[in-house]
This record gives sequence, C-alpha cells and structure tokens, in this order.
Amino acid sequence: MDMAFPSGLAVGIFDHLDEDGPDIARQYEDRLMLAEACDHLGFYAYHLAEHHCTPHGRGPSPNLFLSSVVQRTRRLRVGPLVMLLALYHPLRAFEEICMLDQLSGGRLELGIGRGSLPIELGYFGIGSDAAPNHYAEASEILINALKGGTLSYQGRHFELNSVPLTLRTHQRPHPPTWIATNRPESAGWAAANGMNIACVGPSSSVRRITDAFRAGREHTSEADDQAPFLGLLRMVVIGRSETDARSLAAPAYERWLKSFKFLYDLNGMPTPPNLPLTFDAAIEKELCVVGTAASAGQALLDQLEAAGANYLLCQPAFGNLSLDASLYTATAIQSAIMARVG
Repeated sequence: MDMAFPSGLAVGIFDHLDEDGPDIARQYEDRLMLAEACDHLGFYAYHLAEHHCTPHGRGPSPNLFLSSVVQRTRRLRVGPLVMLLALYHPLRAFEEICMLDQLSGGRLELGIGRGSLPIELGYFGIGSDAAPNHYAEASEILINALKGGTLSYQGRHFELNSVPLTLRTHQRPHPPTWIATNRPESAGWAAANGMNIACVGPSSSVRRITDAFRAGREHTSEADDQAPFLGLLRMVVIGRSETDARSLAAPAYERWLKSFKFLYDLNGMPTPPNLPLTFDAAIEKELCVVGTAASAGQALLDQLEAAGANYLLCQPAFGNLSLDASLYTATAIQSAIMARVG
C-alpha cells in the first residue's frame, strides 16, 4: 500500500448485537467467546452500538455488556459506539464511564452520540426537537466532568451546582473519545477536539470525511502522542471459497436488514436512502465485504486506502451467522490483514 497510515493500520470489531434467534443468553455467551478470540488474535478494540426497543440491538446498555467483556479479555479495548447521551443524565454517564475504565484497567474507548433514529429516543420521552440540545448539553457536561474537580453547569436541560466528582477514570487525563459521523463538518469538529471518528459508506464518500478531519487537525494546536483513528466500518464474511462466503453472508444480511428495518416498518417510516435493501446492493455500496481471505483481505485494504482511513472496524457477527462462521472470519482477518501490516 502506498498510503502512509499515521499510526499504522489497526483493526477492531464493531457489533450491533442484532438478534440472531430466540435465545438471548446464548447470543451473549457467543459474543463473549468471540471477544475472547479477538483478544487472543490481537484485535485493537470491541465497539458496541446502543439501540433500544428493536431486534437491531440486544445491547441497550453497552457498558453493562462490556463490563463482562473486560472480565473475559486481557488486552482488547472496549467501548460504546456510541453511548446515546440524550438518554443519560450526564452525571450518571460519567460515573458509568469511570467504573468501566477502572474495571478494565484503562481499556475504555468512549464513543458518544445523539443516535440515528429519533423514534428510539421518543420511547423515552425525548422528542426529536429537544434531542440535539439535550445531547449538546450532556456532552459538554460530560467532557467537563472528565477533567475532574467539582462540576457546575446551568443549562436548559441540566442544572448542576458544585457536584463533587469522587470517581475518576483510570486513563489520564481521560479515555480516548469517538464519534460516528457521515458529515465532513462533524469530522472537522472531532479533529479540533482531539476525537477519533468512525464512518460507514462507500470509500469515495468516506474520503470526504477523512479529508475534512485531516484539514481540521492541521488547524488545531493539540498534539497527541497517539495519532487519531479514522475508522471505516465494514460487515465482513470470509469463507473457505467465494461461494461458501456468499452462501453464509446473503441470508445473514437479509436477517440483519430485517432487524434494522423493524422500527421503520413498525412506525410506517421510510428507511434511510443510503441503506442497501438487498445483499447485492450491500456489496456494491461497500457495506459488506465477502470472499476468501485473499480476495476479501485485498478488497478491505483497497477500500481503506481509497477512504483515507487507518482503522478497520470489522463487523464479523451479524444476522444469523454462527459463532463458528464469525470466528473463521476474525481469524482470516488476522492472517490476511493484521499479520501483513503489523
């Protein structure tokens, strides 16, 4: 690859924990076993989405699940991607973050966000008109809380008066922070604030976001030891042959898509225009990468280069894929990509 990755190429796991069948406890155990394997294989981190009242996400409290992950792993970093701050009192969010960072020995990667589907927030009484301001205040309070000391704030949604912050994070000054974005202006804001980004979409559109991020970094005086992560999300299925991989991936994508669409269909809402509605469309739009270790590995490296990304967020478990299939994909990613660039 002729592109210079600022901090080398790292590979992590992203998970929706979308429904794979009726047995929820068994699915949790399967994911914990996948996390253990990824820890041994040398993956950087395990990132878990937060969704509510939908089969699209069985991890509505990411920090709760990730506290189990850190007990089963030694080096694998963990984090919500993202923690929906509009649904937390920011003081409660801060305390959970401190606990998870301490329980993990300083392995937390903290993703924060507003959420992509207003109906989920609506079930909690947070209207779509109030959500942006609610999130803006909560994120400002949280970032201030991570600095320690006492906390005071006067806003439309929150009032805090000299609150003593008796917990602190293990990592100093605070854990790495993340946002998920598909907008160049958000990427510029993230760069200016020393955050990492995660992106989904065709490489050409993600390139606009990573370019905006790099431009934003040039205008900030903050110099970190760790170069920031520019993450590219891909659902990945690797099989022993191209045919094997497709036969696993196609029904799994259809199952994942049904879970994704659940709340949209229930509420008579149109799905997002960029959502691929067939497996072939998901391949074409680069949401899914499917093939052998050699073909899928090369496709992922090519897409990372085209996108200007330095962090591959693989989603090897989705839909009705078996644990064995996900483990095969994770192992193949390690040999096809991580062993080559590491």
